Amino acid sequence: MNNFKYSNANKRYHTLDYYYKTRFHSKVFKVSLNAGFTCPNIDGTVGHSGCIYCSKSGSGEFAGNKEDSLKKQFEEIKNMMLHKWPNAKYIGYFQAHTNTYADVKTLKRLYETVLSFDNVIGLNIATRPDSISDECLEYLTELNKKTYLTIELGLQTTNEKTAKLINRCHTLDCFETMVKKLRKQNIDVVVHIINGLPYETKEDMINTVKYLNDLDIQGIKIHMLSILKDTPLEKMYKKKPFKVLTKEEYIDIVVSQLEYLRPEIIIHRITGDPKLDDLIEPDWLTKKFCVLNDIDKEMVKRETYQGKKVNSNK
Repeated sequence: MNNFKYSNANKRYHTLDYYYKTRFHSKVFKVSLNAGFTCPNIDGTVGHSGCIYCSKSGSGEFAGNKEDSLKKQFEEIKNMMLHKWPNAKYIGYFQAHTNTYADVKTLKRLYETVLSFDNVIGLNIATRPDSISDECLEYLTELNKKTYLTIELGLQTTNEKTAKLINRCHTLDCFETMVKKLRKQNIDVVVHIINGLPYETKEDMINTVKYLNDLDIQGIKIHMLSILKDTPLEKMYKKKPFKVLTKEEYIDIVVSQLEYLRPEIIIHRITGDPKLDDLIEPDWLTKKFCVLNDIDKEMVKRETYQGKKVNSNK
């Protein structure tokens, strides 16, 4: 098996670049933005201090400076990319913290400001499944008719014990309900998961993917757990160190996960991308392209591809 259907780069999984080029006939890249949102898991609405792995930037390490206008953030990042892709199109990526956690009037102002910029073809909005109100969903439904919209939902794990340990402060039922609400309105859903969460087994991580494969989702982001400075996770790790996945273990798990995902599901991310100055463990995450290449090599070695085991999913 040399040519996987949904790849233009000799990959054996459904790459985001392939999807964008097929759909938009152009290079497309996401411009990460920080609109100054907070999170219900920080301000006390559902919890305090956030998820234990979350940095002060709210997982927006590569987003813009929240003190700058969205226009300035967008232009700075776009100008860096112009040299490499002068004819690219852009997607505004509301990345940091919980990007539906405001009244609809505020959301409309922020989202539609970005949509007004030249060559912006859509929005990716990262949020929590407990943070899309009925009024917000109604607005997102209208927005989805006008532009290419993707909602990114954090799940991280289907193991409820782990979810409590990492302080997610929402249930699996809450997540599934929101996926179904979004899909009822034909809004694309991308789900974030994390491999290597404390005390999880390979079976736990594969079970998370099997569960998602049975849902109507359009994409997935697979992260490796980063232990970052100044997070509750750092304190936990220093007090009682837990096992951190080796690069080889991570690659083995990711390849196994891909086998249980329908080929149509787009792989938006397949490894972590932490800010190096903040990273405590694992140090192999600093070599992102080595990890990507080794995943490709392992898939060739196993003679496998995304979706190979979907029929044996149960």
